[in-house]
Parts: sequence; C-alpha cells; structure tokens
Amino acid sequence: MNHYEHCPLCGSALISSVLKAKDHTVSGEIFNIWACKDCTGRFTQDVPAMEAIAPYYQSENYVSHTETKAGFINRLYHQVRNITVKGKCNFIRKETGLTTGRLLDVGAGTGTFLSVMKKEGWEVTGIEPDEQARKNANIINDISLLPAASFFEQQPESFDAISMWHVLEHVHQLHEYIAHLKKILKKDGVLFIAVPNYTSSDAQHYDSLWAAYDVPRHLYHFSPLSMKLLMIKHGLEITRMAPMWFDSFYVSMLSEKYRSGKNKLIPAFVQGLKTDLATMKKVSSCSSIIYIIRKK
Repeated sequence: MNHYEHCPLCGSALISSVLKAKDHTVSGEIFNIWACKDCTGRFTQDVPAMEAIAPYYQSENYVSHTETKAGFINRLYHQVRNITVKGKCNFIRKETGLTTGRLLDVGAGTGTFLSVMKKEGWEVTGIEPDEQARKNANIINDISLLPAASFFEQQPESFDAISMWHVLEHVHQLHEYIAHLKKILKKDGVLFIAVPNYTSSDAQHYDSLWAAYDVPRHLYHFSPLSMKLLMIKHGLEITRMAPMWFDSFYVSMLSEKYRSGKNKLIPAFVQGLKTDLATMKKVSSCSSIIYIIRKK
C-alpha cells in the first residue's frame, strides 16, 4: 500500500481525509480520499502498489479493456464512443495545425482511437499496460500496442501529439511520466490530457458516490488548479481547457446506479444536462476536462 505523508501532486504536507468511496467495479472495498490544502488536488490514500493493483482491473465491467457490451450503460458507452473518437481526431488536427504527423497514445485500451487516426494518415504508436487489452486491440482493431515498459524507451522529441484520455489518474509514477512526456514531445508538439474533474457540478451532486472517483484505479482526483500547478512544476503550460460533453451523462448514469442499484435514466439525464449547462458558462464545471498543454 502507498501511504502518503505529503501530497503526491505538489509535495505539500497540508493534507487531510475528506471522504470515503467504494470500489463498485471489482472489490467492494472502501478507500479513503484525501485532499491537499495547497494545490486543491485529491488522491486515494493507501492504494495498492503498482505491482499489486492489476486485480482491481480484472472485471468484465471494465469496458475500455474488455469491449463488453453487456448492459444498457455499456452499450450506450460504445455508441457515444463512436462519436467522441471522431471528435478527438478533429480536435488533435485543429490544435496541432497538422493533417498528419506522429501520435503517441498512452493508455490506448483496445486501440479504437489509434485505429481511426491511422486511417487518417497519422503514424501512430500506442502503449497499453493491460495484456488482454493489447490482445483485443490486435483482434478488434488490427493495432499492435506496446507494453507499459516501452513508454520510457520512446526517444526525445519524437511526437507531434501525445494523448492520454483518462489515463493520468491511473499512473503510479506520476512525476516520472510527466517529465518523460515533456522529453518525447517535439518542441512545437501538443500534449492532450483528459481527466475527471472532482470540482464539477455532478461530482458535487453525487459526493462520495460520484462514479469518476473510481477507487482504487484512480490514484489522483484533479481540480483545474492542481493540474495547472502540476504542469508548471514540470515546465509545461496549459494553454486551453476543453470540455468532454458526454462524460457528464455517462458518469451520472453510473453514479445513479451506485446510489440505487438500478439504472435511473431520467435523474441521470437531468444531472448530466445540469452539468453541461453549467459548463457552457464555465469549463471548470465539466465532469471531465481536456487540458491542451505545450512546452514553455
């Protein structure tokens, strides 16, 4: 277990327990979530160490690895993903100003996003820690992904774009990863990091039942300020934030299920809509945020 005496994001000693959350996906265990007074980031306390956390990912419900379509929420996930993947492709082209280039996707799952980018003419590299997900990527998307150890083997200034779609919150070697991301990004390259936002409207509504806490797989729970300070610490700069519009509905559906044990679509839709309406006024209200990051 990793017990933190200092904030794993900024190093401050001003940390304290704020809530308890349940692992609804695999173990049913309860985990403590702590907060940092200085950077406002949160983190899961006493998480399994890197070499011991794999069993917490072994579930048919972990849709990004298994591609399961069992159950209404998972079927809806796949339908929405088809839309969001195309949106990500357009987003990367717009922010980089490139029609083709070299792309690294860290935490590539079963390679759906990379498959589309490859068809668009990009030279793609994908890294995925889970062996079964890598096998599924070969079978489903004809994409060969590299194991986690390959990340630190990537060469300096190799990529025009690097993406981490809901991945950074899973990384035990947080600061080592960010330092290497900076190293392998080209001088004018763009880093795209999407993470859940615990300061969002839906997170405040569901509190400890907010599905995007996803303990213990999510090691950190970011606020916009904590992300800004984390990037500054590594000589990087957030140049823009963009919302992930559909996440508020997906997370709200899961949160409602955690609350009642049933799929309650109407209250989930209402809360998702409230979150997105708030996001139209302020991006920091969104359930998940894409941070567009460049070297200083």
